[in-house]
Amino acid sequence: MNPKLSVVILCWNDTEVIHEAIRSIYEKTKALDFEVIVSDNGSAEGCVSGIRKAFPYPNLHIVENGANLGFAKGNNAGIAAAKGEYILILNPDTWMHEASLDKFIEFCDRHPEAGAFGCRIVYADGRYQASAMVAPTVRRFWMLALGLYRLSRFCRPLHGMVYSGWHGDTEREVDWQSGCCVMFRGKLLKDIGGFDPQFFYQNEEVDLCKRVWDAGYKILYTPSLTITHIGGTSVKRARTRMDLETHRSRYKYFYKHFGEKGAARVRYPVLVLMFRRWIAARLISLFQPNETNKAIAESYAVQVKWNYRIDPVRFAKFREEPDLGFPPMGQTLAAPAANATTKS
Repeated sequence: MNPKLSVVILCWNDTEVIHEAIRSIYEKTKALDFEVIVSDNGSAEGCVSGIRKAFPYPNLHIVENGANLGFAKGNNAGIAAAKGEYILILNPDTWMHEASLDKFIEFCDRHPEAGAFGCRIVYADGRYQASAMVAPTVRRFWMLALGLYRLSRFCRPLHGMVYSGWHGDTEREVDWQSGCCVMFRGKLLKDIGGFDPQFFYQNEEVDLCKRVWDAGYKILYTPSLTITHIGGTSVKRARTRMDLETHRSRYKYFYKHFGEKGAARVRYPVLVLMFRRWIAARLISLFQPNETNKAIAESYAVQVKWNYRIDPVRFAKFREEPDLGFPPMGQTLAAPAANATTKS
């Protein structure tokens, strides 16, 4: 009999954190029939064997991809192997609280009108981590770039990418849920094709959640359970390359859903935002000089230069971009048609 839940965890040299994630699933899940699928993106020698040795369970499976396929393709490999009624996409730097998964599935079962679900995410120190977000648009990027989103509590049209005045303490419909921990109905997830593989890093869950809404299903958030997410473990290993992948995915997303005009127009608020962040990071690195602050400032400098030189439409169509010494991660994929809504 197939399990009620399949937990798909993407791994890329995450030895330091993934053991705690897996251990917490087995220790904190009380009554649920589940399986764990680790989709390994070509981790260094010893990572996969270490997982097998530490967790010799019949319901733990490892899919070895042999290379870093990125978030979308790597998770799709795990999704293809999943047999559960529900499929949870989970980062390796997370851990469960008491009965988190049991409560999560109970909530999902109560809401047949929803196709995807989010829950309360906190940092390691217990602070709330915004994970249920508003769908990105060019206008909302301007609100973020100009700092006007800070006034959205008094003027709703000024809100940016977060739900103003909301801190994840009530149930609600959301536009999208962070890929660090997002639940889907298994059949729906497979029917709509999983993640779009053109997104190597970032925006893949934004795109997938939009397709869930387009398929006629809601995305619901519940604060009734909590999961801890450390965050940033992959970015720290390749900061500038990962930051540029975020920009690449953003242009792909806007081209896919808003066409040439959307891709071209979002460049301007992004430039303003990156320039503001570079100025702030540069000042911090001057007054608090250390390797981390210096690396952050240097990354923003590269991001400003890259976005200044990019032609978003030509990038979206032909993957043309300025060469700043940080080539795209992973294999280049064919560009999709504008406003495409077909399966990935």
